[in-house]
Amino acid sequence: MKAICLLQLFRIGVIIYDWFDISWLKNYYNFGFDHFNMSREEIGVCGLVQCLLGHAGPFASGDWILPDLTIQGSIRTNHQLHTFPNTYYFSYATRRSWQIMGITIHSSIPRVHPLLYLGVLQMRQWRLPPYVSSPYKGYRDEDWHDNDGTLNTISMTHPRFPIEHPSHSLEKGSECQPLQPGIWSGTHYYIYILLAQIYYYIITY
Repeated sequence: MKAICLLQLFRIGVIIYDWFDISWLKNYYNFGFDHFNMSREEIGVCGLVQCLLGHAGPFASGDWILPDLTIQGSIRTNHQLHTFPNTYYFSYATRRSWQIMGITIHSSIPRVHPLLYLGVLQMRQWRLPPYVSSPYKGYRDEDWHDNDGTLNTISMTHPRFPIEHPSHSLEKGSECQPLQPGIWSGTHYYIYILLAQIYYYIITY
């Protein structure tokens, strides 16, 4: 994580939010970090400083969601996974951004939590550094701009690292019968529903 970025502001905001532990705010939105006991009554000012410095709290280790969502984290995880040959998986790909005149923007500012909006904006700014080699043949930055505030939509369709899994796009869901082991078959952005302020694109793999 960069020393100065929107994600760092998000991390600091979450820690302070949980430290104040204001009940009506927590009832409105809870980040799920209550088990770290970060309230001001529990840890005091010294504990807050330790959390902000990264020595304590949920961000003190790699055991939280964002490290797992990086390309490097995905490669490490996928190398350790052992799946079963006759097991089938499905994915609900989501996004909270739209393409307008070639620009990816947040789809609905008034109806979304502001922290999720910041995540969408930051992921929209991603560019592969010029000194880094392309992670795969045909890589394009714009393919990774659609996101749901936490994860790129392209990452939710089928695994691409450390090697890309076989996949097949379908015009109709009935075309995937019978299912074939090892092939992710799906209809991209075919149906969407609005749930919890995020559009869920039903993709059956």
